[in-house]
Amino acid sequence: MTSLHVLIADDAPMIREALVAVLQRAGHQTTAVADAGELLSRVADVRPDVCVVDIRMPPTHSLEGLEAALELRRTHPALPVMLLSQRLEVQYLGELLDSGRGGVGYLLKERVGGIDDFLAAVERVAAGGVAVDPEVVRVLVGEHNTALGPLNERDMDVLRLMARGMSNRAIASELHLALKTVENRISAIFVRLGLNDDLDDNRRVIAVLTYLRHEWS
Repeated sequence: MTSLHVLIADDAPMIREALVAVLQRAGHQTTAVADAGELLSRVADVRPDVCVVDIRMPPTHSLEGLEAALELRRTHPALPVMLLSQRLEVQYLGELLDSGRGGVGYLLKERVGGIDDFLAAVERVAAGGVAVDPEVVRVLVGEHNTALGPLNERDMDVLRLMARGMSNRAIASELHLALKTVENRISAIFVRLGLNDDLDDNRRVIAVLTYLRHEWS
C-alpha cells in the first residue's frame, strides 16, 4: 500500500513510541500527540490519511479520545479514524461508526493478534474500510439479532465489498453490474437482514458489522 501519514493520539509514551516504530518500519509517516486537544489542533496542519486514537486520555482519562474522534468525524467527515483502546466503551460508539464517510475502526489493544494484523487494520481503515474487534461487533450487532442466512451468494459478494469500504459505484464496477442494480440489491440486503427504514444510514454499518461477525465466527 502507498505510504500513509498516520496521526497517533495516545497519552502513554511507550505505546506512542511503539506505534510510531511499527508504522515507520512498515514505511508509513507518523505524527504522535499525547492528548485529545492536540489531536484536534494538529489535524488541519498534518492532514493525516488516518488517525489512530486512544479513548481514555488527559485531563480526566474518561472519554476524551472518543469524543475527539466524534468531533473529527463531524468536522472532517472523510477522515478515517480508528480507535485503539484497552477498554470496550459502548457510549457514543454507534454514533462514531455511523458518522462520517471515511473508514472507521475500533480495536482492543490486548486482543490485536500481532503487528501484521494491526498494520492491516490501519491500512484497511485508511482505504475507507471497517476494522472492528469481534467483541465490539458482538456488542453492537447483538441487539439487532441479525443473521446472514437469508442472503444469497451475490448478496454476500456485495456485502463483502461494502465491508471493504467501497461505494455503491465502486461495487458496481467491481462486480460488473449497473449502479441501479447494486442499489436495489443493497436495499434487498437490508430487508433480508430485517434492517428497517427507521434505522436510516445505520443500516449500512449494521449490515457490515453483521458480515464481519459472520466472518469471525
